[in-house]
Amino acid sequence: MAKRTGQTPSAPAPRKGRRSASFTPGQLPTREQILEAIADFPEINSKREIARHFNVKGDDRVPLKVLLRDMEKEGLLARKRKELRPVGELPAVTVLDIPADADPDNLHAFPAKWDDDEGQKPRVTVSVSKDARVVPAPGDRILARIQRDGGTVPTYTARPMKVLDKPRKADLGIVRMDDDGARLVPIERKAREMRISAGDLGDAKDGDLVEVEVTVSGRMMIPRAKVVSVVGNPQSEGAVSLIALHSLDIPYRFPASVLKEAEQAQEAPLKGREDWRDIPLVTIDPADAKDHDDAVHAEPDPDPNNAGGFIIRVGIADVSYYVKSGSTMDREAFLRGNSVYFPDRVVPMLPERISNDLCSLREGENRASMALRIVIDAEGNKKSHSFHRVMMRSAAKLSYQQAQAAIDGQPDDVTGPLLELILKPLWAAYAALSKARDRRGPLALDLPERRIRLDANGMVEGVYVPERLNAHKLIEEMMILSNVCAAETLEKHKLGLLYRVHDAPSREKVVTLGEFLKSLDLPVPRSEALRPKDFNQILYRAEKAGKSQQVNEMVLRSQAQAEYAPGNYGHYGLNLDRYAHFTSPIRRYADLIVHRALIRALDLGDDGLTVAEEQRLGSIGEHISATERRAMVAERETSDRLLAQYLAAHIGARFTGKIAGLVGAGLFVRLDETGADGFVPVSSLGQDYFRHFEDQQALIGERTGERFRIGDRVEVRLLEAAPMAGALRFEVLSEGERVKPPGPTRGRRDRKGKPTPRGHRARR
Repeated sequence: MAKRTGQTPSAPAPRKGRRSASFTPGQLPTREQILEAIADFPEINSKREIARHFNVKGDDRVPLKVLLRDMEKEGLLARKRKELRPVGELPAVTVLDIPADADPDNLHAFPAKWDDDEGQKPRVTVSVSKDARVVPAPGDRILARIQRDGGTVPTYTARPMKVLDKPRKADLGIVRMDDDGARLVPIERKAREMRISAGDLGDAKDGDLVEVEVTVSGRMMIPRAKVVSVVGNPQSEGAVSLIALHSLDIPYRFPASVLKEAEQAQEAPLKGREDWRDIPLVTIDPADAKDHDDAVHAEPDPDPNNAGGFIIRVGIADVSYYVKSGSTMDREAFLRGNSVYFPDRVVPMLPERISNDLCSLREGENRASMALRIVIDAEGNKKSHSFHRVMMRSAAKLSYQQAQAAIDGQPDDVTGPLLELILKPLWAAYAALSKARDRRGPLALDLPERRIRLDANGMVEGVYVPERLNAHKLIEEMMILSNVCAAETLEKHKLGLLYRVHDAPSREKVVTLGEFLKSLDLPVPRSEALRPKDFNQILYRAEKAGKSQQVNEMVLRSQAQAEYAPGNYGHYGLNLDRYAHFTSPIRRYADLIVHRALIRALDLGDDGLTVAEEQRLGSIGEHISATERRAMVAERETSDRLLAQYLAAHIGARFTGKIAGLVGAGLFVRLDETGADGFVPVSSLGQDYFRHFEDQQALIGERTGERFRIGDRVEVRLLEAAPMAGALRFEVLSEGERVKPPGPTRGRRDRKGKPTPRGHRARR
């Protein structure tokens, strides 16, 4: 780039208050020159002033804006104050990354953005006081206030101000070779294809997933892609999930140090544990499960004062024995936050040596366990509970279908001998717990979950809805009860814990739901403070009226998102006052934290929750809540890509489905057979002008009154499939319901005098 006329970056700075010499039109200043000018002239405090200072006019303003935007992203400019960072120094407030392997009790960090030309990244000591409101952890990105400690070589101390979400990895795509060279097929639905120049292809081959940097050239500022690195080939590796893993920055390969630590782990000894090996606990899991982290047992309570009651025992893998606080495995587990489950692979939180071996409650093998003894009465009410650190030995490994078949009168060689002494008491205890659940009245949404079945080549073979058995519900109820016991125990001992919390729906969402119910001629709740049983009554009435699908979808949308937090505000969906995840420490870091807290609270060993961990519960909760949301996005995106790939061979085919979402520009349809979602542009709906009515969750033609509403059943034709982006485009073939036309809105104004919202003109 050109240097400022009459001055080089090394020349003495001009006096403040004086404009620089004119800058040659058509050329841009360098980053250094922009920073120098801002430092020299305080009045240069906007993009317009910078353009005027460097004599940038006309079309040249566009690349200047791009340059300034890049400088903001790089941390060279703050949006408000346009702070200058002198060479080799950090600004007073900056973004830092704490390494995943940092010592939790002695944190350090490095600048998130740094120019290697300025030398080695400065190491910053992170100072966290005992009463600090923001307590970061290894792997976090933070906004921090920086203090220079002096000396010839600058050293820094940072006081955290906020834990930030790490941005998605940007600019990923699939390389496709064609007659003109190569192009980049984006993985983002809204992104456009870009050409890749021959010299910018690197080692990438057709079909490779690559990371690119985007450059622009010419006065038209046409974007082009340059390959920075080859991530892999989803086809050759048989893992479409590879795209989601990299686009969302999910770790999926364990560092050698983590694998080494896992391999060196030895089985836990019996010493210091209660011996529960004679208690016939059994695991009941999916047929293809590779790890088994919970086992159950029930028997009638012999206490004559508890006639009809039961003693329930739950054994949970003692992961905390193998994954010590602050260890290499612990830091990696925290970084991941949870396991991620894809149709084509599982990305575990812990190495296989731990998750599938030492901590898997295998049949007939001694396994360390955090166990729970619960006494309930005949109505399912909990009378007492106690936690124990034990050695157990699973009596049998059963699948849900296998256990259910035995109860239904079709036992096999494995379940036959277990039926009377093990399975029937479990089901009797579950019957009592069901009574308590019905009285409690948790939210009862009916939203079947579809799952993708893959063939040997990793391609979609079919989609199915797993049958919901009482065996599933039995395990679910016993795990919920165990989680409640964990929260109650830690509260009793006044030890900090991570609750699993779920807030009540917001007032705005309840009002929107009420307006939607009114449009369906269904009773509208009188109160805006709805309890779970009120929602269940709404769902019951909708089912009676044959409008279950629409209402289930809207009730789901009205709900808040569950999260992990040290502050308790209850679990609305389960209708529980206190709740903490305890039962899945192999796949959730939250459960591991709760295990450690119980060990410390009950004095069950020297590997309990540390004081430093307790102080960081807030930031730990924020981090693992974020990794959970990240996993959900990754799983959904991978399913979308697999289904789009599957349906790409059916362009032009007709499908039935229901409207699952609406925006002003069109509607989203979910297919019945596969559950795949696709978009229908409003332009394809017909010769009318469609307006979006949020209160009805509908698009309505202002001339014809044709209405398309959430939950409506429609027939569609598949017009386009973009497998790598997971995108489908449909055309609606069926007609919408006819209602009274709303009439034209042109020229109308609302009560405040503002023009009313316009709809969209549909056209063939």
